[in-house]
Amino acid sequence: MADRTDTKIRTGAESSDETDREEQVVLVTGAASGIGAAVARGCADRDWQVYATDIDSSFPDDVSERCRCRRLDVTDAEQCQRVVDDILAETRRIDALVNNAGYAVLGPVEDVDPTAARRQFDVLVHGVATLCRAVLPSMRAAGTGRIVNVSSVLGHSAYPGMGTYCAGKAALEALTDSLRMELHGTGVDAVLVEPAWVDTDFAETARTELGEDRTADYDGTYAALEDGWMLDGGPLATDPETVSAAVVGALTAPSPKARYPVGRFARFVRWAHFLPAGIQDPIRRVMGRASVTVRRVSEFVTGER
Repeated sequence: MADRTDTKIRTGAESSDETDREEQVVLVTGAASGIGAAVARGCADRDWQVYATDIDSSFPDDVSERCRCRRLDVTDAEQCQRVVDDILAETRRIDALVNNAGYAVLGPVEDVDPTAARRQFDVLVHGVATLCRAVLPSMRAAGTGRIVNVSSVLGHSAYPGMGTYCAGKAALEALTDSLRMELHGTGVDAVLVEPAWVDTDFAETARTELGEDRTADYDGTYAALEDGWMLDGGPLATDPETVSAAVVGALTAPSPKARYPVGRFARFVRWAHFLPAGIQDPIRRVMGRASVTVRRVSEFVTGER
């Protein structure tokens, strides 16, 4: 087991009795698979007390065995408050909240169903705000705490066919920036972790939800989503454990940064955001369609198709 200075979540209030406790209490959303499950494991590896939550109550065995698992729909405000109250009743504190729950509604903006887009926004943005409201009173009272919101480089770099998802992540970025400034001086920090592509079931699930009522003018955009690397990143995708390491780093940093891009490509995309739109737009338009050709050639050469 790591020593006490390694396992505690350090904030500006390091001298308090609360932060001197070896075992920290962490609430993670979207923890039944992918990044969330990896984050739950990464926190459990540090002997923290992890509450793993998800709307899907089927957790991997190594998560359910090491964490306290709860079903949680982040769009249900009453359920969010009830889960937080239950954790506080059991532990008397929540040291960290990791907002990871999310999914993608994809397709050209013209073709996306508005109701589906609103439901996605409720998860990516309003669900995060709801849980922040639920945990912040106890964190502020303790004078310490950390909120890590798992965003994406797509929050500041939009691509064709991903507009509604990019909009949700952009809103999450703005929400977290405001929260960070509002919490200044309270001992509570709000941080963004920004991966690019991650090797999970996220892309395949999103593809199955693509609508069938398609405008023909967007055939190239649909091809990039279904047959290219726009969703899964191909060889550029990182693994969930790398994102988990970034989250744990954000939780343990004495003075956390506002943003943690995950991987070189994520850092490149963030840097490229400052280029003029006249340069960015053609690159992004071509990137998706070019990836279709590259993937097909690769599959032909390797005999995978």
